[in-house]
Amino acid sequence: MHWNAFDSSSWLVAEVLPHGPALRAYLIGHFPTLADVDDLVQESIVRVLHTHENSPVQSPKALLFTTARHLALDAMRRQQVVSFEPLAENPDSSVYKSDANIAETFSKKEEFDHLTRAIQTLPEACRRVLTLRVAYGLTQKEIGARLGISENTVEKHMATGIRRCREYFGGIGLP
Repeated sequence: MHWNAFDSSSWLVAEVLPHGPALRAYLIGHFPTLADVDDLVQESIVRVLHTHENSPVQSPKALLFTTARHLALDAMRRQQVVSFEPLAENPDSSVYKSDANIAETFSKKEEFDHLTRAIQTLPEACRRVLTLRVAYGLTQKEIGARLGISENTVEKHMATGIRRCREYFGGIGLP
């Protein structure tokens, strides 16, 4: 199908862009742990436009929301990845030890699950900073550069995040 850039632009402005704010609110409400909602909205709009350029779209709003939901679910699955170090590079891993204690391994997983839930309750800025520090091992300087904030702001978000995680743990009876 041959498409006209002007027609696509006017279609985008009339049929898709008006749904952007509602889509953003939907994503924040249904996927509160998503890191970059605005990027996801933009990616959804681009995909809907691409679809329109290749074939007729009967319901732009429905396609937009469905596309965003699928992208959000993909992003959530990617957030679930917990191991960032290949097992072959960590010979001290309990997987390699013949005396690995199953109860200890289960306890560590349970602790990690609690930490994950605690981090998910944090405000977005604190959650991003703590995730980059804990999961990716970035320094304050690297986190600041990646997020476009000062090292001082990174430090404040870290302190707030750690304090709120402690409060979360206290609330569920953990030290």
